[in-house]
Order: sequence, then C-alpha cells, then structure tokens
Amino acid sequence: MNSAGTEQISAALPLTERPKWKTSISRRGHRLALSMNQIEVRTLSNDRLVLLGTKGGPSIRTIERMPTSSLLEIGGKAIVVDCGLGVTRGVVGAGVQLADIDSIFITHLHSDHVLELGPLLHTAWTTGLCKNVDVFGPAGTREYLDGFFQSLKYDIDLRMGDEGRNDIRELTKLREFGEGSVVDGELTVNALRVVHPPVDECYALSFEAGGWKVTFSSDTNYFPPLIEFAKDSDILVHEAMLSKGIDKLVARTKNASRLREHLLASHTDIADVAKIAESADVRHLVLHHLVPVGAGDFGQSDWLADAAGYTKGQISLGEDGMEIRRSMP
Repeated sequence: MNSAGTEQISAALPLTERPKWKTSISRRGHRLALSMNQIEVRTLSNDRLVLLGTKGGPSIRTIERMPTSSLLEIGGKAIVVDCGLGVTRGVVGAGVQLADIDSIFITHLHSDHVLELGPLLHTAWTTGLCKNVDVFGPAGTREYLDGFFQSLKYDIDLRMGDEGRNDIRELTKLREFGEGSVVDGELTVNALRVVHPPVDECYALSFEAGGWKVTFSSDTNYFPPLIEFAKDSDILVHEAMLSKGIDKLVARTKNASRLREHLLASHTDIADVAKIAESADVRHLVLHHLVPVGAGDFGQSDWLADAAGYTKGQISLGEDGMEIRRSMP
C-alpha cells in the first residue's frame, strides 16, 4: 500500500473483525470524535476528500442526499469531481470559496454528473473568480459548455460591461480526455474507461500526489480491470448498488419502463464492489453513488452486510458532507 498512512474519517463504519481506527466525524458542520481504540492520529496535511452528493441518478425525492459530486483537496489543489445538482452549495458548505477552485473533472455526461457544471462555473465567476479554471471531461463536454455559455450570453456580456468582469468563457480552460494519463506532474491523474452502457465515454479517475492515492470508479458495471487501476489506493470511492432494492425503485419510477435493465447492466452490486476493493488492496472503501436511496428504503446494515467480502481495510457508507482527512499515526 501507499505510505500515506491512515485517515481521519467522518461517519466511518468499520465492520466486525476489521482494523479499527480512531475516527473523527464531521458532517454538515457538526464535529464528533469517536475513539474506536487507542490508536492516535495526527493530521499529515490539508489533503482531504469531502463527499458533496452521494445518491445515484438525477431524481430528488428527499433532501438527505443530492446527486453525485465530490471535493478532493490534494497536493495543494482544490478539485471538484463531477457536478451533480447541488455541487455549488456543497463546495461552499465544505468551507472552500468558489473562486478558489483549481480544476473540475467530469467522469461522464449523465446529468447526475454534469448538470451543475455550468452553474458552478458561473456562480464562481460572480463570486469573484478571476483566475483560470481547468475543466477536464470526456468528448462532448465542450458542446455542453458552449451551449451553457450561449444560454447565458446576455447575462455574461451584461456583467462584463456593467461590472467590469473578465470573460468567464476565457477563464474556463477545457480539455477533453480519453483513457490514459490526463495530468502529469506533482499531481498525477489517470483515466480508465469503464463499462456503463449506453454511455461510451465514462472514466474512472485516479489522483495521486505526495504518496496519497484516491481513486473514483465513476459509474460502472462490475469491471475487474479496476483492480489494477485502483491498486494500493488509500481511498477507493466506488459506486454501489443494492440489488435487492432495485424492484422497489423501479416500482416508484413511473416513466422509465427499462430502468431495471439499465441499472443491472450499468452499475455494480455491492458484493462485487467488495471484490474489487479486496483484490486491489485498498486501504479505505467508500461507497458512493448509492442506488437505491430514499426515506424508508434500506439502512446501513443492509449495505454493509452485502459488503462483507471486503476485509482488508475500513469501509464507509457515503453520506452528503462526509469528510475524510489524510492522517498518519
């Protein structure tokens, strides 16, 4: 494994017989320390992961979970990964000024991952953004951004003239990427094309800086090549589907006759997520993009019972606002 050490974890959920950690919980602005054993930790750096939105899919039925987005602070950079609805509020809630965002990565163009990319950029701009923001996304991201900026052309041009702002279209530096190396330097970012039909351009992303590696599976069916891609990750953020809940989700979604077939073909059952994490020797598995979620559906025990195949580290059931800080003994 990487030599990055342990993490201070918000809302961590260790299972019986697993390594136990001293855990600090921080969610929605409230902080609570839980001593799981006598292992002491100290913060190694400002590196952290914050889950901003943890539900899978674009629908919103409760306010407990919003669609997919994450904040990753690594190597001195503030990075947003995916931009589901609510990402702008989530970034601010995590204590990061919108104007301080360095880069944004989009894993694929399903709406629950890209819907608020344009509004995030525009709101950062109206909040004081005056530096370049690097945006990385798959083929088609440029078309999305061009369309968004065109739809707000009146407002953008008006504010440039009336308020003296720089042109947000010029501050946004977009690069469409494919599989392989995306960023190379002190921070490295690599992409792996995963299986998420009918989307062709869908990518897992791996971020590494200073010996700390965080991997995002993106949306994917069970995909064994992720084992090597995520090998020795300090954190693996993997989408998770609770298969026994699919029929209930389909029953309440009245206008999607083929939803069940899509979910089973395009997402990963939690037992298979556990296989990936176990084989990849990841230090901490974080369940994300949860399907299904909603009031009265299934509890944490349902999710964790099906993840029993992961035994090599710590597991967390993602919650909006969950923070995981890089630490060491």
